[in-house]
Amino acid sequence: MSDPTTEVIFHAYPQSPVAEKVRVVFGIKGLAWRSVEIPRLPPKPMLTALTGGYRRTPVMQIGADIYCDSQCIIRGLEQRHPSPTIMPTPEHGLMWCLSRWTDGPLFDQVVRHVLGAAGDGLDKDFAADRGRLYLGEDWAACLKQANADLPHLVSQMRAPLSWLNAQLSDGRDFLLGAQPAAIEAQFHHIIWFLRGRWSEGPSFLSEFKGIVRWEENIREIGHGSPSTMDPQDAISRAKGLEPTADIGVDAFDPQGLSVGQSVTIKPDVNGGEQPVVGKIRYADAETVVIERTAEDVGTVCVHFPRSGYRIDLT
Repeated sequence: MSDPTTEVIFHAYPQSPVAEKVRVVFGIKGLAWRSVEIPRLPPKPMLTALTGGYRRTPVMQIGADIYCDSQCIIRGLEQRHPSPTIMPTPEHGLMWCLSRWTDGPLFDQVVRHVLGAAGDGLDKDFAADRGRLYLGEDWAACLKQANADLPHLVSQMRAPLSWLNAQLSDGRDFLLGAQPAAIEAQFHHIIWFLRGRWSEGPSFLSEFKGIVRWEENIREIGHGSPSTMDPQDAISRAKGLEPTADIGVDAFDPQGLSVGQSVTIKPDVNGGEQPVVGKIRYADAETVVIERTAEDVGTVCVHFPRSGYRIDLT
């Protein structure tokens, strides 16, 4: 029987490209994990009960510690399950730097590309939700422009895919060599999204023979060993345990944060999202952890990345 204090619980839905990124990491590490399927669209009451309002996908839970955003999730997995590593070369710092491009401008570009190419065939509720989340208040105009500008968007994707294809041109199995790494997940979810959600994706990607071969190597890794879990059981798990996050703040913190300080945290883009309220438990250059207590979930610690998130004092 698995240990409830260490068991990985993953809150996501199958079609999410960002969840696919984490699933690849589960595969590289060969992890067993519990799958809680969440709705594609708000409201997501069982998820936001755990997070305090954060509604993006995916979220990872380990006991009463809740990890938001894939960069925070992947770092947490590497810390808790260091072998096999997803950082097999000394350039791990550069891989994290690269992830700010793949998760930010490159992913936003693919969102415009996929949603814009769908045109009037896109579900209106889904378009409104994701458009507002990723493209801001003028999302409708952005998608209309993307539809008209699709050849340009395709050309903008062709350049980075050509770079990846060149990296694989020597026949290597993975982007850094013989072992899969975090960079696999960082790029694979972009290509997985293009292939599966854009009608022209398969024909477009067929130009890049090295990438097609690499995609097959990623698929062979798999997603580890998932098993389903009821969302209420996940909430009960959190309520029955105490969080294990470290306590303390980096001495060089530029915002002067301190343990016990009341703050709000939200993504630093104007996606119309509810901020999460809590008290600082831990903060360093990469991560901030806030503690919050609610009757339905008890006391939990919610982990966020520093990069891409805004912390405001309350």
